[in-house]
Amino acid sequence: MKRGQFPFLSRKQIEKSEKQLESQKYTVPQIEEEAYMPVYRSVCPYDCPDTCGLLIHVEEGKVSRVEGDPEHPFTRGTLCPKMNHYERTVHSPRRIATPLLRTGPKGSGQFTAISWEEAIGHIQLKWKEIIAQYGAEAILPYSYAGSMGLIQRNVGQPLFYSLGASQLERTICSPAKGFGWNAVMGQTMAPHPQEIQSSDFIILWGIHTLATNIHSLHDINIAKKKGAKVWLIDTYETGTAKVADRVIVVRPGTDGALALGMMHVLARENLIDKEFIATYVVGYEELKATVLPNYSPEVVSGITGIAAPVIEELARMYAKAQAPFITLGSGLSRYGNGAMTVRTITCLPALIGAWAKPGGGLFTSTSTGSAFDGSRVTREDFQDKPTRIVNMNQIGEALNELTDPPIMSLYVYVSNPAIVAPDQNRVLQGLAREDLFTVVHERFMTDTAQYADIVLPATTSLEHSDIYRAYGHYGMQRAYAVIEPVGQAKSNWEVFCLLAAAMGIDKPFFKQSADELIDSILAQPTPWMAKAPMEKLLAGLPMELPLPAGYKTKFNTPSRKIEILNTREAEHLPQYTKPHGDDAAFWLINSPDIRLLNSSFNERADLTQDNKMLLQMNPADAAAIGLREDQLVIAYNGRGEASYQLKVIDKVPAGVVVSEGVWWLEHTTGRRSSNVLTSQRLTDSGKGSTFYDVKVNVRAGR
Repeated sequence: MKRGQFPFLSRKQIEKSEKQLESQKYTVPQIEEEAYMPVYRSVCPYDCPDTCGLLIHVEEGKVSRVEGDPEHPFTRGTLCPKMNHYERTVHSPRRIATPLLRTGPKGSGQFTAISWEEAIGHIQLKWKEIIAQYGAEAILPYSYAGSMGLIQRNVGQPLFYSLGASQLERTICSPAKGFGWNAVMGQTMAPHPQEIQSSDFIILWGIHTLATNIHSLHDINIAKKKGAKVWLIDTYETGTAKVADRVIVVRPGTDGALALGMMHVLARENLIDKEFIATYVVGYEELKATVLPNYSPEVVSGITGIAAPVIEELARMYAKAQAPFITLGSGLSRYGNGAMTVRTITCLPALIGAWAKPGGGLFTSTSTGSAFDGSRVTREDFQDKPTRIVNMNQIGEALNELTDPPIMSLYVYVSNPAIVAPDQNRVLQGLAREDLFTVVHERFMTDTAQYADIVLPATTSLEHSDIYRAYGHYGMQRAYAVIEPVGQAKSNWEVFCLLAAAMGIDKPFFKQSADELIDSILAQPTPWMAKAPMEKLLAGLPMELPLPAGYKTKFNTPSRKIEILNTREAEHLPQYTKPHGDDAAFWLINSPDIRLLNSSFNERADLTQDNKMLLQMNPADAAAIGLREDQLVIAYNGRGEASYQLKVIDKVPAGVVVSEGVWWLEHTTGRRSSNVLTSQRLTDSGKGSTFYDVKVNVRAGR
């Protein structure tokens, strides 16, 4: 076995192994041959807030089984359907085993195998030619969160900074959500997610917990057993409705108006916490005097489609609860008004003093970036001068429109822009350029990889070392490689070190291993990290960052108070602004599918064989345009069209259609997926994606 492959348990020798661990930092205990297979601890690497602890069973060098780690403090041994059989991804027959060189037209998927030496040499030659003719800004990296490991996700940046390449603005997920929170709460720490166990009234607002955050259901169910009520607010009745006592369906993009309507009722009926507001809040009186009078329940009902008595009931339930807790999803931030929507909802707990109540508050995500000195991975100091910044949501425009210089090379890793980026037709048009030199480092022949000139085989998380921090809780964990790389796969770190050497970048940073880089970071912990049980992190055990006493009312804003009034923003107070929409009949909601995570797991036949591209529509809408269950339909707008199988269902409101999942084109009927319909427009603040701010028409297919 290699250094770092430490068995978590041997069933019979766990105590002996853990004692050895204390004295042998990374040495694998010598275990006698017995009738069991070694089990290793690892971490789920995917873009999910939960960052599950894993137990990996290894037999003859291959992963035979994957389990949840019952000792993980948040995920507690539970896995989603995707990770329950992660071994099917790791050892999939579809894994790319060798570097590949394109031999056919772009998009054809025609390649021939080459050696790593040939592949790196080819990239070196093309990049040097491009730099000589156009300058280094003609090279653009494209990556996001195919791996959430702090090393493998971020170590491309030191190379591209060193080259002087264009920078990528990585804002495809939920920067508007973060912006909205920060406008009110600054850098205030989020509550511990398990505080929800002590809540008596829980609002799941715009979050499909069953698909995107299943481990919080442990805590919600604990609260329910104590008598808590759960209300779900969303644009349609998702599967999460199964855990809710009440479901409120809101018109797309109008959640901010609902929050203002609730605050109107709180102010009108004097359901506020005056003492908390006087001590901890800035701007309530201004909000009450100038904004809230415009948002009576009757007015808000016209905006949101929610009956005025329901808005009043929700506000009263929220105010009278002993410990109300809101869990806020990300989808509602992906509209043109997304940042303002989150900013507005974030004000609600301040009015009733929820932050001072055990079990009360609002959760968006945890921010644990300050636990690490991330610059020691990203190395901004390697950049000689500022370079062009390209927003990843506008990659379609960038590939087709940018000049001075044009993008002449695209390097894609831990992402799949052909599928996940908006305005798919424009993205594919750009990827099809014969003069664009594209390199894709991937595990599978994705739709993006099919447009590559060079494809490099990538490792999975079980084949390389990394360290992970969650954004849904305060846990962290280090993970070591537990099996040898499949085929000729190499990690992001290994490839960037090879490319640095090939491009003549002679920096010691690129001459260390991933484990050595992690060791160097942990050897100089930040003050927050230094207070944590570092021995657990070093050993590959799950660990929680400590939270300071009284942190929920230590508001880290310039005023040290909750800032409903924020004069640093163009709009000093929360307001309702309309979403953009399009000139079409139906709002399109492309929500998560429990079997996929963004475009990941499309390679798994066990997950993708049934019910791929469905379009869910209200029965009245289907009848009005003469459509029937199971027929082929086409959703279309000015950007393109996508084919779906129709599902007529009353859980979707009139005027809305729903598609779940981000599907590879091989799983579609019309060779386009839902992002052919989405726009490259950005959010009001944060420069985020507007995936949900889209409308379509629907017609029968042929």
